[in-house]
Amino acid sequence: MIEKFLKEEQDPKAVEKIFQRLKDLLAVDEELLYIAVQKKPLVNLLPDCVALTNKRILFFSPANFGLSIKCDDFVWKDIDNVYNQEEIIGAVFTIKTTNGAELGVDYLPKIQARKLYQYAKERTEAEREARRLRDLEAKRAESGAVQFDGARVVQPPIAPVLQSQPAVAPIASQSEPKPDELTQKLKKLKMLFDNSLITQEEYNQKKKELLDSL
Repeated sequence: MIEKFLKEEQDPKAVEKIFQRLKDLLAVDEELLYIAVQKKPLVNLLPDCVALTNKRILFFSPANFGLSIKCDDFVWKDIDNVYNQEEIIGAVFTIKTTNGAELGVDYLPKIQARKLYQYAKERTEAEREARRLRDLEAKRAESGAVQFDGARVVQPPIAPVLQSQPAVAPIASQSEPKPDELTQKLKKLKMLFDNSLITQEEYNQKKKELLDSL
């Protein structure tokens, strides 16, 4: 079953060791895509390895003089970019995470480093697009937009509710306005004259006094 991970001259013993370790690490729906093995010049007894799955990238390096294996893994959504730098002897494959951390493996055979970079670049580009879409959705949610089957519907802003002010009843007049005193006096004076209670001369004199008081 490991034959498909030996097509680019990977060290069979290193691949088998990593493959056995991955059996305990992979989730049920996680698929192993590629394994690259470091090839150091002169002595290559304990090579580092890089494994790619559809969910993450794993770096394996020997520890305790080869008695154990250290594993660093990163899910694809946490990887910002990947790099492949070819040198005179082999290539250096490096990842950079979204929080700025970097991790890499040197002395990878160039053909393995290229395959590693190809797979990893595809995954990071897919995650970058997914991250961009998530950011757009978050911005739409903040601005009050709702997404229905690809159509963007913008909710109208909610108008502020204005509390109705109670109608102010007109202030009732405390008392009816007083009739014009002059008019009343003139009417009373005319009544006295009509009933022959005063003379014409007295009527004219009193009337003149009232009008002069204006």
